[in-house]
Amino acid sequence: MLETDRLVLEPLRVEHAEEMGPVLADEALHEFIGGRPESVEELRARYRRQARGVSDDGDEQWFNWVLRRRDTGALAGTVQATVLREGDRVIAEVAWVVGIDHQGQGLAREAAVAMALWLRSHGATVLVAHIHPDHAASAGVARALGLQPTDVVEDNETRWES
Repeated sequence: MLETDRLVLEPLRVEHAEEMGPVLADEALHEFIGGRPESVEELRARYRRQARGVSDDGDEQWFNWVLRRRDTGALAGTVQATVLREGDRVIAEVAWVVGIDHQGQGLAREAAVAMALWLRSHGATVLVAHIHPDHAASAGVARALGLQPTDVVEDNETRWES
């Protein structure tokens, strides 16, 4: 568990699917990332895989947290990292999502900074994020993590790197 002034970052559990379903149900969350909201059953299946904490081949470690607001106790979103080793570099690919009702309050930044500090204290040497070029809010979060945009574009998203 990680804690910030306004949030408790709880390690993801399958049981979070029911509470996260409504948080992630808004179509607007998919404006930049594509896809559609997942059903509670789909979330449960995905959380079951993610909660294992490691890829099938063992090459990646997965760290996933849900964001619980201290003021209301409600879940507000998620942060996640996929950690892999490339030579002497430990790369953490990070991502965040905050439900529409909780946006505009700096919660993504607060949670992502806490996650990044934890990752760096556990050996991550490089942080990477993939952000749609029109997603100004996520670009702001990436800057708060010390990431800079690169010239690399994958699936219409710019690679940001520390």
